[in-house]
Amino acid sequence: MKRRVVVTGVGALTPIGNSASDTWASAKAGACGIAPISVYDTADRRVKLAAEIKNYDVDAQFDRKEAKRMARFTKLAKLAAEEAVKQSGIDFSAENRERCGTLISSGIGGLDVIEAEEQKGLEKGFDRVSPFFIPMCISNMAAGEVAIKYGLRGLCSCTVTACAGGTNAIGDSFRNIRDGYQDVMICGGCEACVTPLAIGGFTSMRALCESENADRASIPFDLERSGFVLGEGAGILLMEEYEHAKARGADILFEICGYGASCDAFHITSPCEDGSGAANCMRWALDDAGIQPDRIDYINAHGTSTKMNDLCETRAIHSVFGEHAASLAVSSTKSMTGHLLGAAGAVEAILCGFALRDGFIPATINYRVPDPECDLDVVPNEGRCADIEYAMSNSLGFGGHNASLIFRKAE
Repeated sequence: MKRRVVVTGVGALTPIGNSASDTWASAKAGACGIAPISVYDTADRRVKLAAEIKNYDVDAQFDRKEAKRMARFTKLAKLAAEEAVKQSGIDFSAENRERCGTLISSGIGGLDVIEAEEQKGLEKGFDRVSPFFIPMCISNMAAGEVAIKYGLRGLCSCTVTACAGGTNAIGDSFRNIRDGYQDVMICGGCEACVTPLAIGGFTSMRALCESENADRASIPFDLERSGFVLGEGAGILLMEEYEHAKARGADILFEICGYGASCDAFHITSPCEDGSGAANCMRWALDDAGIQPDRIDYINAHGTSTKMNDLCETRAIHSVFGEHAASLAVSSTKSMTGHLLGAAGAVEAILCGFALRDGFIPATINYRVPDPECDLDVVPNEGRCADIEYAMSNSLGFGGHNASLIFRKAE
């Protein structure tokens, strides 16, 4: 018999909030986290905007020695995990920690460290780079550091599936609990690559918006969309088996009940034009949850603000939901947060959970010019109250990776 899986704690650091609750409050208010890049000089660069964490000194949350030995993406994950664990009220010293695991995605890992150490090597010689260079930059270290912090000796892994990574990490954790391999998982995603090299790479492939107007930069499903806005952040969920959560008297925030993952097998960056890969993962998530398509009340779309992604995701939603697509609310919170890459799906999962809890659907902000080919109810500009029982979150990544999660309102 498959076991039920619930979320009892969440944590987040995002461009619109320095905690999960702050992020949700900003999402409800339709706040925009996009602003001029502050971490380097953009005078001679085509892309001027990003979605950075604001008014928060990440390094100050750690002692100096610890801060020097971790890349920023790992620090974000540890801080978000601390928030999630605290909210859940779990005492790991009272748990069988061999049945408690960690699965945290990062799409790129410590690119900031790679850039800095490359420069140091060029100036001082490569034998002088930091002895912590390798463990700082490898993508799995966020999961490793969180597992070490809490002494979790079960599964510890890192899903690296580009923009689908956070969703895959949650989905794979869901399966591990549901199928009896783990009782508790700390999972999600983190990313911190607002750097000259990352922005340059995405710019050269014409993936980023080059507008200098923050209100017209990340505009999913809008006819005038021209690329995504790179962001940074972390989203972490503490998930556990339902009876385990009940036995310790935990407050259940929401339930995870379906997961689907697929591959386009089409192109290294472009989605399959008919949306069939994305459609498959949505169908499989519905099958996994054991519900019909018309039970879904809200979709948090991948919705990156690129021409092809938004069009192909629209086609996929029509394919899966048929007539019900016309009455579905489908918003993209990337209009507020920008695209957090490996952290995107995790932050969006948290937003879905809050949407279920509060009966409120966040908007696609700064939407002005409808695209007749993206003919969905994108919840334009203002969020709305709605009684939501089931919500879906989609993530579609470079390499053709597709993932969908289905969440249910807590009983």
